[in-house]
Amino acid sequence: MVHKKYLCVLLVLVLVAACVSAGCVGSSSESDAGDESGHKAVKSSDASSGTEMITITDGLGRTVTVPKNPEKVVCQGSGALRYLCYLGAQDAVVGVEDIELRIDENRRPYAIANPWLQEMPLIGEFRGNTDPEKVVAAGPDVIFWTYVLSSADADEFSAKTGIPVVALNYGNLGVYREDMYSSLRIMGEVMDREERAEEIIDFFDAAIADLGSRTADIPDEEKKSVYVGGIAYSGPHGFQSTEPTYPPFMLINAKNVAGEMGTDHADASKEAIMEWDPDILFVDLSTYQTTPSALDELKEDPAYLSLTAVKEGEVYGILPYNWYSSNHGSVLADAYYAGTIVYPDKFADIDIDAKTDEIYTFLFEENGEDVHEMMEIGFDGGFGKLSLD
Repeated sequence: MVHKKYLCVLLVLVLVAACVSAGCVGSSSESDAGDESGHKAVKSSDASSGTEMITITDGLGRTVTVPKNPEKVVCQGSGALRYLCYLGAQDAVVGVEDIELRIDENRRPYAIANPWLQEMPLIGEFRGNTDPEKVVAAGPDVIFWTYVLSSADADEFSAKTGIPVVALNYGNLGVYREDMYSSLRIMGEVMDREERAEEIIDFFDAAIADLGSRTADIPDEEKKSVYVGGIAYSGPHGFQSTEPTYPPFMLINAKNVAGEMGTDHADASKEAIMEWDPDILFVDLSTYQTTPSALDELKEDPAYLSLTAVKEGEVYGILPYNWYSSNHGSVLADAYYAGTIVYPDKFADIDIDAKTDEIYTFLFEENGEDVHEMMEIGFDGGFGKLSLD
């Protein structure tokens, strides 16, 4: 009988020890049960590490619990890393997509401002085609992901890696500006950069208001007509590649002859360009990356040689803004430059070099000083009249 009692006591002690080692017994009564997506419910703070946890609603409406001001993050998808650099939180990056490792490409201002990103560990292919195993190896506390297709995709990636995914809608400076601002605010909250996020938003709002106010009272019949060709769209293109809703033109209320096409990107027919015969032509300088370039076409095609703007030398190079999604600072710089050409009297106070430096320096702070110069090197001199000789 006594033997049986000792045996029972020993069995109980073994069971208690097993529960403790498995985490069944603890000092908190909060549940670790999973939510509907299969994630564990995360406590508001981690007593053992002192890490503050916050719950945010991301761009897909998902409720995600993450560390406040995480020390290690990765960004996947077009533009996600750009926003982190705007916020000045890029030092938290522990891995990058393959596009960031291209050492011969001075195309994206945030990458120019932070060349050390080229030395970071690889997490997979660009456009969000990352490798879960490589992401885990980088050891981030949070994953920021733009252009994720669905909540299910974000949940699945989080489940594979065990790392919270914050989905973001990238947005733009046009009709989806609120998406852009919301993403900056979400990322700013996670990274403890709320004040910087609001500074960025105020900066863009002020610039957009300034650009619009300079040209708002000009009647359409008094405006010179404009066209931009060679627009980059998933790579460089020729002169027929254009944008009916070209953001720099929209910000200065320019008379875009392609506007009637009504799409974000379009290939205008040569016949349409001839019929429009715009007063001023702009060429997106990314076109130099393809053969023949838009400038080659303007120099050699008999039809284009008959255009009024070509004959009068009204052809200007403009920096590409669409390079791994929209570089918003370049949109502003392009808008100011186009303004000095289309409405010289309305923009007489603008020194385009100084204004472009101001934009990039604000967005990337001390890292932005050389961005404009490197963009000029990367795109054959940058802003300026193009020679057709």
